Amino acid sequence: MAQPEDLPLASYGDEESSFYFDHIRRRLPFERNNHYHSTYEIYYLMSGERNYFIKEKLYRIQPGCLVMINRYDVHKSFMSGGPEHERIVINFDESFALSGGQTALPLFSQGDPVVPLQPQEQAQTLQIFNKMSQEATLQKDGYQDYLQLLLTELLLLISRFKQRPSAPAAYPINPLHEKMMDIVQYIHQHFQNKITLELLSDTFYISPYYLSRMFKEVTGFTIISYVNLTRIREAQRRLSETDTKIVDIAEQTGFESLTHFDRTFKKTIKMTASQYRKLYRLPQEE
Repeated sequence: MAQPEDLPLASYGDEESSFYFDHIRRRLPFERNNHYHSTYEIYYLMSGERNYFIKEKLYRIQPGCLVMINRYDVHKSFMSGGPEHERIVINFDESFALSGGQTALPLFSQGDPVVPLQPQEQAQTLQIFNKMSQEATLQKDGYQDYLQLLLTELLLLISRFKQRPSAPAAYPINPLHEKMMDIVQYIHQHFQNKITLELLSDTFYISPYYLSRMFKEVTGFTIISYVNLTRIREAQRRLSETDTKIVDIAEQTGFESLTHFDRTFKKTIKMTASQYRKLYRLPQEE
């Protein structure tokens, strides 16, 4: 018997473009690594269950939940139970949102990133998603302008959804989850220093094997990939906001050699550090 395959339902653009829309029904196990981007993200789960690691917290996502991911926030969804699920993802940059929608952008950095929708709200949201899918697929005259209008309508609706009280969506914290989140915070605070599995094991009184296995199970990341991701994000900030030499940034962010930094940066960002600086260097105030 043939194995079931994932079913792409609609897709437009890519995650780093001004607007990206992707609707897929997955039947196979799927996880992302080293995942963050310069665009805002809206994730909507239609069926199945997913665990979602966002910055320093873990959430269990149920059907009918919206997830709002701020720019450059590390995030990863992974299995909670079986692999089958259906979801819609939208990525966009600030320029694609009309003025009305831009007023809602601070919501991506405020409060709980997970918004459980009530049945009527789910129907309103799905209606917008269906129109987006149709416009992105058929691409009739003026479709990009219409996509902007639909995105603005969606953002304004989400703004209203977040104003009403709702139950917290955070994963129920048990001692194990709490311990793993403590380790995540430790990595954020000490990434510039040498961090090894043995160091974390000694610091948090957990055996190396158990720590390695549980960190991956709870966050979806291996320890080394999360440490490197934290370092590369800080390197990106320094490359775009300072004139610090690349060799010094490599040292300041915890890399033992420029070669290791160059290799890790290119693998993660898909370009060299010097190329990134040329593209994303912010103008300095005089």
